[in-house]
Amino acid sequence: MAVDTEFVWERTYYPRLGLVQLGLPDGQTFLLDAPALDLTPLAALLEDAAVTKVLHDAGQDLTILHRATGAVPKNVFDTRLAAGLVGLGGSLSLQKLLLATVGVHLPKTESRTDWLCRPLTDAQTDYARDDVRYLCAAHETLARKLEAAGRTAWMDEEQAHLEQPATYAERSPDDSLARIKGQARLHPKERAVLKELAAWREAYAMEYDLPRGHVVSDEVLVTLAQRKAQEGAAVERFGAPRRHATALAEAVRAGLNAEPLRIPETPREDETLGARVDLLLAYVKGRGLAEGVDPSLIANRADVTTLAAKRTSNDGAVLLDGWRRTFIGDDLLRLLAGDVTIRLDPVSGLPVSG
Repeated sequence: MAVDTEFVWERTYYPRLGLVQLGLPDGQTFLLDAPALDLTPLAALLEDAAVTKVLHDAGQDLTILHRATGAVPKNVFDTRLAAGLVGLGGSLSLQKLLLATVGVHLPKTESRTDWLCRPLTDAQTDYARDDVRYLCAAHETLARKLEAAGRTAWMDEEQAHLEQPATYAERSPDDSLARIKGQARLHPKERAVLKELAAWREAYAMEYDLPRGHVVSDEVLVTLAQRKAQEGAAVERFGAPRRHATALAEAVRAGLNAEPLRIPETPREDETLGARVDLLLAYVKGRGLAEGVDPSLIANRADVTTLAAKRTSNDGAVLLDGWRRTFIGDDLLRLLAGDVTIRLDPVSGLPVSG
């Protein structure tokens, strides 16, 4: 069963689900008017392990569906991930994926539209149906390619988190500091204040279903943390809305009474570490391109930096777990130990070990 959603997310904290599309392998499509329906049967479908749910870039859709239905999905197939593991690229749009797998070109005429407005136009319903009409066929093509490449188990491993309740657990407001822009320049005491301010804003935005920026902006929160305004009048002078001044002042005082909050230490790239990271990244990219695996699915710079800094085989690095270790992790350890070298392949022009 192909699954997709259409939603509106402009003036609310949570996306507002407008439509759920379902598609069968024979090309039949169904549109569920989400605001008007009891979605309990949909929850049962999402949790039925006997039915493969095919989605493109599944994370956001499944998070929205979990909030709407409470379902923790089983047996999910993410076509974007599959494409990245079989040489088609891990960042393909649905339009490009369908062209590459089933030769269908979809116009993207209704990508910006109000999916809560009723009645929907014919153009809207045609667009929505097309999003699931061909996904099952794309799944068949991708599944065959994964099997031929011996990467079906890799796909299962990559998608396992989509079946875990923790994936859909709502974050605590106390964890919202990382979202604030401009915090890197703050001192530890100011960061402690900013953490309290961010937690208050997050909790308020969640309770009243408002975008964070509609409550109070990042810029104002950072200024309040720097200025340490502890009274409502002072908070207002720095740009905070009057209706929130008292609560924000309380958050500032709570932050001043908390322990200073330092930025977590990460491996710092001195010239030596930076050189190792660049070398390993070149090899990761070369190996991925040569083997038809999107390099962005293998590792990012932070993953490689962690490995290059520790240079040990048992530190829990992402590159030393699961399929990544078999595919490239052990090779990277040998490169770091100096047991092998990197050279350019004269045919492909890609970095390879030798």
